[in-house]
Amino acid sequence: MTPRNRVWLAPFLLLFAFFLPTPALAQDAPPPPAKTAAADQKAPAKKGEEKKPAPPAPIPEWAKPLPEWSHTPIAEGIRFVTTTGVTFAINLVAALLIFVVGRIAAGLLTRLVRRLMTKAKLEETLISFVCNLVYMLLLAFVVVASLEKLGVNTTSFAAIIAAAGLAVGFALQGSLSNFASGVMLIIFKPFKVGDVIEAGGTKGKVIEIQIFSTVMQTPDNVRIVVPNSAITGGNITNFSAMSTRRIDMSFGCAYGDDLKAVKAYLEEVLAGHEKVLADPAPAVFVSGLGDSSVDFAVRPWVNSADYWGVMAELTEAIKLGFDEKGFNFPYPTRDLNITSQVAPAAS
Repeated sequence: MTPRNRVWLAPFLLLFAFFLPTPALAQDAPPPPAKTAAADQKAPAKKGEEKKPAPPAPIPEWAKPLPEWSHTPIAEGIRFVTTTGVTFAINLVAALLIFVVGRIAAGLLTRLVRRLMTKAKLEETLISFVCNLVYMLLLAFVVVASLEKLGVNTTSFAAIIAAAGLAVGFALQGSLSNFASGVMLIIFKPFKVGDVIEAGGTKGKVIEIQIFSTVMQTPDNVRIVVPNSAITGGNITNFSAMSTRRIDMSFGCAYGDDLKAVKAYLEEVLAGHEKVLADPAPAVFVSGLGDSSVDFAVRPWVNSADYWGVMAELTEAIKLGFDEKGFNFPYPTRDLNITSQVAPAAS
């Protein structure tokens, strides 16, 4: 105990000692006889007289048993405060310092990790998750160190946490699979927010990529949450990955129509549309001879953002042009030949 603590505890010790019963004073007992120099000298033993043993050495003050008043609850409390209590207080202050300093250090390290991941141009979802995970792990280490400073057995504590983590892992197998798939999606980036994709049996625009699921919006404005494991477990079709797309259209004309005139008109429609790209050049060719029509394949290139709009506009323009120029859209027809036999007249 430091001298400052002793000075602080001195008034309380005096106050408690004042109200405690006073033990028997040593001055009530008769004083021991004074020793003389002659007595200190050993007298020679007479013949036939047995030698007496020397008297025992006096007991020092520190080895004497404590008086009865020292075993009272107040005295025990004073003894606890001056010994164990001081040690516990010092350990408590040290544990608090470890926790405070460790928490500040965990925050600084988390900021450093965020800065490095931001410079690496990683997704914000992955950055937030990794930073939170790093902070929680560092904070758990700080808490364990603080408890160990207080004398808590952290070995059993760590074993309990490990067992609980194992049980939670078995219970959340599906969620962990979605989590692993989410990390893969964020790292490898097969698509990003705003892309139109088809994955997990769903086709739509990506609204948000979360660590456990991906939020998509269908063309009819339906919001769908798809588990990440369902996305990575199958094919992923990204319609927005490339800057340009090709529109595949098919039109048929009657066998009696002029094929060259039909082809020239289709090429004219494509060349006159402002959103159809000249490079790559659009293609128009006869793709097949059907049962009732000659089929033309029409394949213009457009920007990915203009895909659906251009398809609708071209379909309408070609239909109106066919009607204006007299080209026919043949319907499926089937010739039926019926042969009838006249029954012979009765004789």
